[in-house]
Amino acid sequence: MVRRCVAKVKRTLGNLDNFRPVYYLNSILGWSVVMKTYCPKEADVERKWWLVDAEGKVLGRLATRIAHILRGKHKPCFAAHVDCGDFVVVTNAEKIYLTGRKLENKLYYRHSGYPGGLKPIPLSTLLARKPEEVLRLAVRGMLPKNKLGRNILKKLKIYRGPEHPHKSQKPERLELN
Repeated sequence: MVRRCVAKVKRTLGNLDNFRPVYYLNSILGWSVVMKTYCPKEADVERKWWLVDAEGKVLGRLATRIAHILRGKHKPCFAAHVDCGDFVVVTNAEKIYLTGRKLENKLYYRHSGYPGGLKPIPLSTLLARKPEEVLRLAVRGMLPKNKLGRNILKKLKIYRGPEHPHKSQKPERLELN
């Protein structure tokens, strides 16, 4: 049947150099074209290192941009089930900026694992003790809540001051507006 259709199309259209019977048959017979979808593998992904200076940046806006890069959504080969993101190094985490009255009102919670062991920690206390943890928790809330999200979070390196030990990876500076 297919040969007869191809021959009929060739007779009606003449002898064409770029004749592709599959496409003509699809239009005549209503067949669908089978195309392969590209699916990236973990080994195919090229990872870059980015350097972000958090001085004077708003916490939530910075966290969304970092989560976007960690997931790899800025790449054309993004797939939701594959870790195709880049490494992000954040410096000056202690100089992060918060809007509104979050410094007084926002609470983080920890649980000891025992009954009645839920402890609220004010943001001001957490920012004074561990400023890296504030940014890490903000980014963690924007990643998938599964094994993939935990592996993605390992590519985030946060440092309190301007110095970091990742100079040998030659991270590119990421400018955030």
